[in-house]
Amino acid sequence: QVQLAESGGDLVQPGGSLTLSCVASGLTFRGYGLAWFRQAPGKEREFVAAIKATSGNVYYEDSVKGRFTMSRDNAKNTVTLQMNSLKPDDAAVYYCAAGRVISSSLRFPASYYYWGQGTQVTVSS
Repeated sequence: QVQLAESGGDLVQPGGSLTLSCVASGLTFRGYGLAWFRQAPGKEREFVAAIKATSGNVYYEDSVKGRFTMSRDNAKNTVTLQMNSLKPDDAAVYYCAAGRVISSSLRFPASYYYWGQGTQVTVSS
């Protein structure tokens, strides 16, 4: 059974930093593209960042470029999202996802087979 477990969500002040982690089990981790999505109340699930399985190339949503860094550790079956300079608009539930994606599809939630249950990020003073 495939499981993705996110952690690291918290309440942080604007301008602060958080690191989210996602540990995967039950799948051949290195063979999957991985992504972070987020969903705020009343809004659709939104692409944040993705990292491909083979190339390791990372793609970011425009609003997080330069502030967020995504990385993967295939030895630990872990993917992380380092978030700096957080803004109130970054507040959401953040989800980790895994799928066999290609470049043209990695921004779409439907491209991913497996999802974690999410971790809450709140940005507020």
